[in-house]
Amino acid sequence: MAAPIGLQHVNLSVPAGTLALAQEFYGAVLGLANDPVPHLQKDVLLWFRLGGGPQQIHVSIERNPLPAMHLSSRHPCFALPDGAALVELQGRIYEHHVAGGAAAAVECDRPGADNSGSKGVEYPDRFFARDYAGNRLEFAVHSM
Repeated sequence: MAAPIGLQHVNLSVPAGTLALAQEFYGAVLGLANDPVPHLQKDVLLWFRLGGGPQQIHVSIERNPLPAMHLSSRHPCFALPDGAALVELQGRIYEHHVAGGAAAAVECDRPGADNSGSKGVEYPDRFFARDYAGNRLEFAVHSM
């Protein structure tokens, strides 16, 4: 029997020169703690710890930029422990989005409105946002 496969990290790409914006969005707004990166990659990569487990989000400089803002539906989903945590995080991201600025989310579902994803009873409480680089992000109540 094969060993179970886990997920260690997901990499999100951002334009060159914007790692400070990634630090603001993923570190300050989302509240993710930094993990150390390899010394030779400190200027092209950030690692953020997810919860207390081994999973990380890596944010790296895109080596092959897409034209303008490529709005793909590909996305990671971040699990939150309960509805209160989900609502609180959505409020923080939405306020940052409305306030604007270079690191602000370019899109965020408005608190209290329908989410911008598929609808149906199969889907837990959730919302979507796009970081400053256009990466689509889903946030959902952990339902395992």
